[in-house]
Amino acid sequence: MNEEIDVKGPEGRPIWPPLDNANVSPIPPQHVNMPIPTTPQGAPITPGGLEFDLPFELTQQGWRKFWSKRENRPYFWNKLTGESLWEMPIAKPQFDPITDPLGICAPPPSLPLPTTPLPVAKRRASEDLNGPQAKKFVLAGPWDLDVPTNVIILERSPCSYMHSHPEVEAYRCSLLAKLRQCYQELCHSREAIDAPKDSFNRWLMERKVIDSGHDPLLPSNCYPEISLSMYKEIMNDIPIKLVRPKFTGDARKQLSRYAEAAKKIMESRNAEAESRKVVKWNVDETFQWLRKTVGATYDDFQDRLAHLKQQCQPHLTETVKSSVEGICLKIYNLSCEYAKKVREKSNAILKEHGMELPPVIPMTTTRKVWCYPIQFVIGCPRLPVVEYLPDRDQALLRFQGDTLIINSTHLQKLEHLYRHSCFDDRKFELFIPRVWVMLKRYSTFLGVNPSSNNANSDVHETQASLPVTVFECLNRTFGVTFECFASPLNCYFKQYCSAFADCDSYFGSRGPFLQLKAVSGSFEVHPPYCEELMEAAVNHMERLLSESPEPLSFIVLMPDYREPTPNALLRIEASQFKRKQVTIPAYEHEFRHGFQHVLNRSELNVRSAHGTVIVWLQNATGYQRWEPTEERVQSVLEAFRPGRERERDRQELLSPTRQGSASDNKDVLVQ
Repeated sequence: MNEEIDVKGPEGRPIWPPLDNANVSPIPPQHVNMPIPTTPQGAPITPGGLEFDLPFELTQQGWRKFWSKRENRPYFWNKLTGESLWEMPIAKPQFDPITDPLGICAPPPSLPLPTTPLPVAKRRASEDLNGPQAKKFVLAGPWDLDVPTNVIILERSPCSYMHSHPEVEAYRCSLLAKLRQCYQELCHSREAIDAPKDSFNRWLMERKVIDSGHDPLLPSNCYPEISLSMYKEIMNDIPIKLVRPKFTGDARKQLSRYAEAAKKIMESRNAEAESRKVVKWNVDETFQWLRKTVGATYDDFQDRLAHLKQQCQPHLTETVKSSVEGICLKIYNLSCEYAKKVREKSNAILKEHGMELPPVIPMTTTRKVWCYPIQFVIGCPRLPVVEYLPDRDQALLRFQGDTLIINSTHLQKLEHLYRHSCFDDRKFELFIPRVWVMLKRYSTFLGVNPSSNNANSDVHETQASLPVTVFECLNRTFGVTFECFASPLNCYFKQYCSAFADCDSYFGSRGPFLQLKAVSGSFEVHPPYCEELMEAAVNHMERLLSESPEPLSFIVLMPDYREPTPNALLRIEASQFKRKQVTIPAYEHEFRHGFQHVLNRSELNVRSAHGTVIVWLQNATGYQRWEPTEERVQSVLEAFRPGRERERDRQELLSPTRQGSASDNKDVLVQ
């Protein structure tokens, strides 16, 4: 087996098919993507002389033949897709997308052979070295969608989900919003508390780590059924949610409220006599101390609260255990019921178009391929119309009265990703409905409308991304070309993993990271804060590193939370594949806002309120290729410096070719 696979053609793109000595199986090539010109260059070639007409099949598919005066040779241009090729295109098989969506029943096309050979045009010297140069369309923005991938994976089975459909998605999201509201009402009615902040979002992420159900959003087949993370978060807020008070008076009030709430729970529940006695005695002692003590300090009240919680919390937990477990179980059972309703609606829509949802067919293969976007088993049914309303620097997408907003630059980015990754809609007829579905999915998943006034909620942190300067540095120094936790809205590269394989696949998603069977490549890993997801990601990376002898590298970023330290951080710090670890202090670096697709440019960069740990996990061959030397690590730390992204933008305006120099960062702790 080769230790290194680096098969690339012009502009750094992989060669299709791979070279004979590369142990990689090819996948279908991506067409040369370019903006659709209004008129082709050159004049059409008329029949006669040494030329011949195009086959009827190619003409029907929009291909025309023209003469290039500059190159002094013919080329082929498609008036439907805007593609231009030097070589004669291959005719696509004609088939009915309804009765034969995969085109497997159509006979192979038979192309007529030319009666006379084509004239051989002399190639330029530059073409002799690098081949014909494809026309390139560069989209400006905080991304680089032209970086080719260096990631090789094991071939995977197609996705068995239904294609994105606005009606199904609107129904699914209404049920999820109803489930979120039910969670709040259960916590309030049973335990007299508000649902813990962002607890429902973390429950969705934790459930999806172990879920094997048939819905991309609603958990429907999990074991155990009771979520440990949801249980702990509810229990932590009983009898009241504790916060760090600002003043001494607030500390006194919180102590009194905790004692009163603990006493009320023990009196209103069927608690054991011994537990009731212990809690009552500690509460009475606390009230006596409050009445007698005069001039107590802030620390006195906090110490007394800690002592009271230590004495009462075990008895409170035992008393409300069955009630809290009932909340978790009810939410899961409702989710299973809602997922079943969504599947029934999906089947009803597919039945109208003569299709049905296929069963999940696992595929075990050892064939290596370049990483490619998620593909579907079945075809796409007819989609309803979604209104597109441009409004200055933003665009409004409306379906059944539900309006979603996206910045025009990010909509152009989605067009570019769609052109790279979507193969069933070259005319962009389904583009707007699919964008609406994707925006609706993330809006509902986060539980907040990014375009509303609460867009600055802390929930955006699950969608925060690295600054552009950091991505540029990681690509330049460590060959990173792939993001393991991203979305179509915040990705920097055109190849990435995301939470939702169904609605993100049209825009380049390779599916969830935990299902990616990577063989080689360099990855950036920045998971959202969910302890179960982070721990599962570490386990997955270690398994991939131990199984692959080819160059494999993961640059992992996690929040530097201590007391207690999350298990994922403990695992990664003790990993046998750890090559380097650095810690950037809090407020000494920035991230890009998770709602960057709707915010103004001045609101994009957010100082991090916590430290960030960066760990390099590499196998032996990965370490040999992308060794984290001191110079490379320092360049990454310099790219994280606050204001570095604004300096980069200013330098590009003044001198686009100038490269920023890295300086030493003395505030960074290197372990």
